[in-house]
Amino acid sequence: MALSMLHRQSILSLGLLVITLGCAGTTPPPEQAPAPTPSTLPPAPIEVTKSPEPEKPAPAPAQVAKPAAPTPLFRITEGIATPESVLYDELNDRYLVSNINGKPDGADNNGYISELSPDGKVLKEKFIAGGVGKTKLDAPKGSGISGGVLYVSDITVVRMFDLKTGTPKGELAVPGATFLNDVAVAKDGRVYISDSGIKSGPSGFDPTGSDAVYVIEKGKLKTLAKGKDLGGPNGLLAVENGVLVNTFNSDEIYRLDEKGEKHDVTKAPAGGLDGMAQSADGLLVSSWKGSAIYRGSLNHPFDVAYAGLGGAADFGIDTKRKRILVPRFMDSAVEVYDLK
Repeated sequence: MALSMLHRQSILSLGLLVITLGCAGTTPPPEQAPAPTPSTLPPAPIEVTKSPEPEKPAPAPAQVAKPAAPTPLFRITEGIATPESVLYDELNDRYLVSNINGKPDGADNNGYISELSPDGKVLKEKFIAGGVGKTKLDAPKGSGISGGVLYVSDITVVRMFDLKTGTPKGELAVPGATFLNDVAVAKDGRVYISDSGIKSGPSGFDPTGSDAVYVIEKGKLKTLAKGKDLGGPNGLLAVENGVLVNTFNSDEIYRLDEKGEKHDVTKAPAGGLDGMAQSADGLLVSSWKGSAIYRGSLNHPFDVAYAGLGGAADFGIDTKRKRILVPRFMDSAVEVYDLK
């Protein structure tokens, strides 16, 4: 019985195995999906490429606002032609303007001195005029008054005129000079003259090496100091212990003693220095490069007192009315401001 049952189970298992194998051999393969055609292809994924952000321009440097020019009490253009200096004639209460009327070193005999009133009127357009009568005047620049005589620098000559009438009273040639510029008068009557040591060139002024400061004493011309280290002397101011000098070819202001030695060298904020005068609040100096008039003192900083004054040349001081008299060289104008 046991064998019979075992035999039966073995036959059954073997049959099931045969059936399974047979079915495995006759079952058809699964149906293959047709190859996709382009129309049935799923859309290709869209690649999103991020465009590079445009480069941002570098920020512009911060613009420093330039101080506005002050408003003048009045401005005179009538009869003014390339003014280089304005002198206050205290004795006659008037303003005397040196008009180059051409090139700063042009020997053309057409320079002239204008006479203005303190209320802005042109009293005489040509109080002194080159080419009129016996008057010789090429390119007048700085001027000063000593002993009733008006001293005027004129390229290589110092010319003298009667202060009241304008009549010529002689001249002093300065050997070796190329560009006589400012004039300053000491309390004792001595007259100082600067030679900036330059000449007109294609793009401005070229150095000549004749830089010097001279002094006229008792009618005689003497050399106080000479040399390129003077930096192109321009504006002068006579003081008790010598003469103050500012420089056109640099930014230096210094004092020359009686022996012509430099002391108290001080730098202005910008160079191309020109006019110089003393006010109650300090030393005033004009600068071509700075388009300004600075205020300060030797061995101390200088700051802007009057801004926006391009071409401010050899200015004067009206001591009676507390005014500053500014020749605007490039504009052929004279501007008058309150002294602040």
